[in-house]
Amino acid sequence: MEFPDYYATLGVARDADAKDIKKAYRKLALEWHPDRHQGTDKEAAEERFKHISEAYEVLSDPEKRDLYDRYGKDWKHGKDFTPPPGAETMDPREFERMFGGGGGFSDFFQSMFGGRFQRDFGGATHARHERHGVDVRAELHLPISVAIVGGTSRFEIPVTLACATCGGVGFLDSHVCPACGGVGKVRKRKHVDLKIPSDVRDGMTVRLRGLGEPGTHGGTAGSLLLTLRLDDDATYRLTDAGLEADVDVAPWHAFAGGQIDVTTARGTVTLTIPKRTRAGSKLRLRGQGLADGRGGHGDFFAVIRLALPADLTPEQVRLLEQLAHGASK
Repeated sequence: MEFPDYYATLGVARDADAKDIKKAYRKLALEWHPDRHQGTDKEAAEERFKHISEAYEVLSDPEKRDLYDRYGKDWKHGKDFTPPPGAETMDPREFERMFGGGGGFSDFFQSMFGGRFQRDFGGATHARHERHGVDVRAELHLPISVAIVGGTSRFEIPVTLACATCGGVGFLDSHVCPACGGVGKVRKRKHVDLKIPSDVRDGMTVRLRGLGEPGTHGGTAGSLLLTLRLDDDATYRLTDAGLEADVDVAPWHAFAGGQIDVTTARGTVTLTIPKRTRAGSKLRLRGQGLADGRGGHGDFFAVIRLALPADLTPEQVRLLEQLAHGASK
């Protein structure tokens, strides 16, 4: 990864004074703060905001800026940058002056956060206001065979968590948190064990509480709204009419009729094969399909395939050979 040009990141000249650097940072922070972006743009905004905060962390401090100007890329890599003990980019009062405000909460944070961050400058502490995290949506694809068996399915999702280093604030005292780059959140991957609902159906949405965006200042996390998508597999298929599956039937059962066990969406049931059933015929089992979302179930269709059993008896083999010999004449 190429080392960042902090001046280019803030869009200022190398001889820019402190006032110009503050002005550039304020403008970019307002534009790129993640709370102002949604969906696929949010992750890109988080990365951009980190780089902007990192650049300001260095260029706003005369000593750090001097080291950066002299050593360039030999300065600590931006991603690993940690302010030295005791160093401050700007004190709380300067921060308040910079972003507007003189008698209370700044216009800058009012416009970005709607009042959920405030500073008590007498004690230099944050008054934290709980805010519930937003819900997020995702899809999970399951083979139909897996879905109708039920049980538990494990999958992995990306999650956003409040930064443990700064408590989700984005700052440590008066400088940018090095763990999250000022965003207040970090991204990780998490394993989730989902108990497949007994009434599973294609397109149903399951709410998993606490797996959405993290809340701020102790607020509860949002939910993951997980939409289940059922995929056709080697046995089962979804059709407009309902759920269908291929069912192997011995030729003599198809000719003479009989009964076989089949596994539907609701369990194992006995299917009656009418006499002289042809290959490709569809036999309906009403109410044995997937849940319909209205308290009932759709239909199940058994698609007949002629197949010889694997364990033929000697007599069956003899009769089949005799049949084949007669058919060839």
